[in-house]
Amino acid sequence: MTSLSASLVRGALTSPFKRAGQPDATVPRGRLTRPAAPGAPGPLAAYGKICGFAESGPLPLTYPHVLAFPLTMRLMTERAFPLPVLGLVHTWIEITPHRTAQPTEPLELTVYAEGLAPHRRGTEVTMATEARVGGELVWESRSGYLSRHATAPADPPSRTAPDAAGELPAVTEWRLPGDLGRRYGAVSGDRNPIHLHPLTARLFGFPRAIAHGMWTVARCLAEAGDAAAVRSVRAEFRAPVLLPATVTYAADAAGNAFALRGTKGRVHLVGTVTRKA
Repeated sequence: MTSLSASLVRGALTSPFKRAGQPDATVPRGRLTRPAAPGAPGPLAAYGKICGFAESGPLPLTYPHVLAFPLTMRLMTERAFPLPVLGLVHTWIEITPHRTAQPTEPLELTVYAEGLAPHRRGTEVTMATEARVGGELVWESRSGYLSRHATAPADPPSRTAPDAAGELPAVTEWRLPGDLGRRYGAVSGDRNPIHLHPLTARLFGFPRAIAHGMWTVARCLAEAGDAAAVRSVRAEFRAPVLLPATVTYAADAAGNAFALRGTKGRVHLVGTVTRKA
């Protein structure tokens, strides 16, 4: 946690001197690796509790992302990284568990940046994470993080088919407290100001603190259960969840599609699950 705290301080100091949207910007090509180590039972239990995972069983599908987050922060706060880390918004994640991982297994974690891409609201970087046990790749993910800035006007993204997220049947409703971002930040280490307080969120264009995207997808996957049958997951964070909030978890009968909706039908998250044959 000490290295993560140092990265957060470094990010706060360096972000004001970075400007997204530079046409010749590139990401560092190096990789950062944490040697193999088992997860600590206490932090894992706290994470499982706030996200709704079972108290025992395999490692939650989303937890390697949390374990690797200090490495991700170190990379994104390096001098050569082109985007300011403060205010970055998680836009999507793809998770591929190659096999079920157990909490006692020592995971070697590696993170690297794949590249930058223009986004209609700014610039997006793709970050990759890999988890290995004894040299075997057991889990990997890719995530998009958006640095918002002014861009040239662009046509809205087209859809080839109607968005079915609003049609998925409701399963359950969750009431999210105003301090959820601070509580999840304490567990995960992700203390981005947009999640902590209304005042700090307003500095980055949000009227109130917003829930972590990784909390929303983790809570949905915890509700779905049966992690051992999952081949891959993709979740897209469509709209921020302003805290406090009441949201509805919706899913199809097979559990292959899920969504998180607001009280007025606004879609916050959509996801798909590919299951093993």
